[in-house]
Amino acid sequence: MLFFDKKAARPGEPWTERLWVYDVRTNRHFTLKQNPLRRTDLEDFVTAYKPGRRGEREDSDRWKPFTYDEITARDKANLVITWLRDESLEDLDNLPSPHVLAREIVEDLTAALEEFEAVATALEEQLGRPTG
Repeated sequence: MLFFDKKAARPGEPWTERLWVYDVRTNRHFTLKQNPLRRTDLEDFVTAYKPGRRGEREDSDRWKPFTYDEITARDKANLVITWLRDESLEDLDNLPSPHVLAREIVEDLTAALEEFEAVATALEEQLGRPTG
């Protein structure tokens, strides 16, 4: 999730001095049905974010700042930023069983199809075209 302040352009100089990144996913396993992301899973982020008090922000295991220069030095200035070690990649004995992974994939794809169907229907209704 990205938050921006609406400001006039500053020619030749970026407004962004530091980009704060919160890693909510590494070493956590969320699914749409069995273990959905809940508000309580974001409490640490909400506490660390400190809206209106950015100068008071402190980094932690999951909450880190990156400078403008660090971001632009990345390949194509991408925002795929990781720093935590994913323990599941090291402990293959603790991976979910194949049937659990398959069920999660089915649930995710089913939910995605339902969302796409809703978007397609909404677009057809906006254009005055019959659905289906």
